[in-house]
Amino acid sequence: MKKILFVCVLFLSFACSEEKKQTVEASCGQCQFGLTSQDGCDLAVRFDGKAYFVDGADIDDFGDAHDKGTGFCEVVRKAEVTGKLEGDRFQVSSMKMLD
Repeated sequence: MKKILFVCVLFLSFACSEEKKQTVEASCGQCQFGLTSQDGCDLAVRFDGKAYFVDGADIDDFGDAHDKGTGFCEVVRKAEVTGKLEGDRFQVSSMKMLD
């Protein structure tokens, strides 16, 4: 019985840690999502009602963060991302803007 339980726990841990592709809102964590755990303007994503700072992409990778029409500090944009949550941060391996 212990072996079965161990295999189930092991399987669930791998299933939860795998990267997946999803559509999210992307913007500045401080300016648009109200995150306060770090200073300055930093890229964040929001899904399932919660926002997370991003590792693996920078806020200026998709243009000037302060551009009035498309900058992450000014607007919330839609993005398709592949990645996973690690703690309270989203580890992104790919990110494509949808708008």
